[in-house]
Amino acid sequence: MTAYHFVGIKGTGMSALAQILHDMNENVQGSDIEKYIFTQKGLEERGIQIFPFSKNNIHPGLTVIAGNAFPDTHEEIEEAKRLQLPVYRYHKFLGELMNKFTSIAVTGVHGKTSTTGLLSHVMQGAFPTSYLIGDGTGKGVQNSKYFVFEACEYRRHFLSYHPDYAIMTNIDFDHPDYYRDLDDVFSAFQQMALQVKKGIIACGDDERLQEIQAKVPVLYYGFHEENDFQARNVVKSTTGTVFDVYIRNTFYGTFEIPAFGDHNVLNALAVITLCQYENIGIDVIQERVKTFKGVKRRFSAKNFGGQVLIDDYAHHPTEIKATIEAARQKYPDREIVAVFQPHTFSRTQSFLNEFADSLKSADKVYLCEIFGSARENIGNLTIKDLQAQIEHSELIDETNIKVLKKHESSVILFMGAGDIQKYQDAYEKLCV
Repeated sequence: MTAYHFVGIKGTGMSALAQILHDMNENVQGSDIEKYIFTQKGLEERGIQIFPFSKNNIHPGLTVIAGNAFPDTHEEIEEAKRLQLPVYRYHKFLGELMNKFTSIAVTGVHGKTSTTGLLSHVMQGAFPTSYLIGDGTGKGVQNSKYFVFEACEYRRHFLSYHPDYAIMTNIDFDHPDYYRDLDDVFSAFQQMALQVKKGIIACGDDERLQEIQAKVPVLYYGFHEENDFQARNVVKSTTGTVFDVYIRNTFYGTFEIPAFGDHNVLNALAVITLCQYENIGIDVIQERVKTFKGVKRRFSAKNFGGQVLIDDYAHHPTEIKATIEAARQKYPDREIVAVFQPHTFSRTQSFLNEFADSLKSADKVYLCEIFGSARENIGNLTIKDLQAQIEHSELIDETNIKVLKKHESSVILFMGAGDIQKYQDAYEKLCV
């Protein structure tokens, strides 16, 4: 019996995929850096072994799944090829695995992880459903009918997939280290659309998604009246959001979600559209969207003394704006403080003005050093270039993090896709 070895098992997608295979009674192990990463919790709970990187981890009898962050020259990948072992890239292996189920790809530049999490939660209320969420969460369920998974557009990796359905949340310019411009991003989504087998659920409020050409039916959702599925009568409160859904101008039902901001209404509407199309009962959908507790690192709030600390993955101007909007809905009478760590130099350079504009909607801004990636650890600008564009901003690091204590009764948003958690951890330890 073969065993699966994951090179870079702590990656968000890799960790989730390893958990799925383990749940399907496969023998799974992996390797990664020794630094603790939140994605390893699910692996440890399942007893999946994690080794430090070493070519000695590779031996006959293994099938190797390699994370996309690691080049072919990585010592473990080289050793696997020397031993003539099967080596799959993450997205290639996932593309083969999904063919065993009715597969639903959730893609879009923003909102993928939250929508994947919500969809998997709702569908489990009706049918056995396996899922892979981009926060490092995965589950393989025996006799699954459906497989819900997050499909990332970076480097066109999602073109390895030919899903039965695709939810497309939006098209926006991101990953400037790879994509040339918005048209280049659109071309990737257009190609993806042509690979979908049964149907596409797309946000009709997104102008570029309206241009998508497909060989299968496209159902549009959103706030505008032209959509097939429309959200109306939206009522926002400090406990969540209630809205009515109309299908082609005919009332379908009222839904309540314990989430905040227009983006979460749209995410829920995408899920409602897909589930209604698959004939899942409205009572199941209503109950499940109401009980969804969210995914990791997406508006994850905790009370800390008189403050509220929120951990969020927002790393693009559109996401920062949405996160601050959600905080204002849930905490309308509190000061909103943003602690932001830009992710990659190329993204910071490309969106410098947009980052400044989105952050200005917070009452106070603290900026951390730019987080470089394994592919790109230097750039032509520094965090001071961003600071210069935001009047009410200061630089912050682990040595002066105590400055946050003066914001009594405030909501503090720790935002970023790098290691922003270390700043929150340092602050919490300082205050104990």
